[in-house]
Amino acid sequence: MLVSITLNGFVRRTQNSHVLKAAVKSTGATLTRKGRSRNWILQADSQQIAQIINLISDADEDSWLWVAKKLYEYKPKLNRDELRKIAKQDSAMTVAQLTLLTDCTLIDARTVLDEIEWE
Repeated sequence: MLVSITLNGFVRRTQNSHVLKAAVKSTGATLTRKGRSRNWILQADSQQIAQIINLISDADEDSWLWVAKKLYEYKPKLNRDELRKIAKQDSAMTVAQLTLLTDCTLIDARTVLDEIEWE
């Protein structure tokens, strides 16, 4: 599902905004200016949002963190089937690793890992 996120004052608030624009576009998301204003609109799906958040957190640019914070509000929660799929990729995954990777709750992580273990 495609989400539209308004980034007010994007170019003015970020240093090296051209690098961030290129990184965002490399994920397949679209970043367009809203008319002639200072505001920009990011259109991305949940996977692209996660990729952009990871790109920003890996970059050494503090002025980009507000974008990651804004995107984090739109990051969807994974359902049980999606959690199972991720957990099955690594048979040695722990509860802590699953919660860190997916931002799920401890209860959800324990439930999914128990289900996989008892299959």
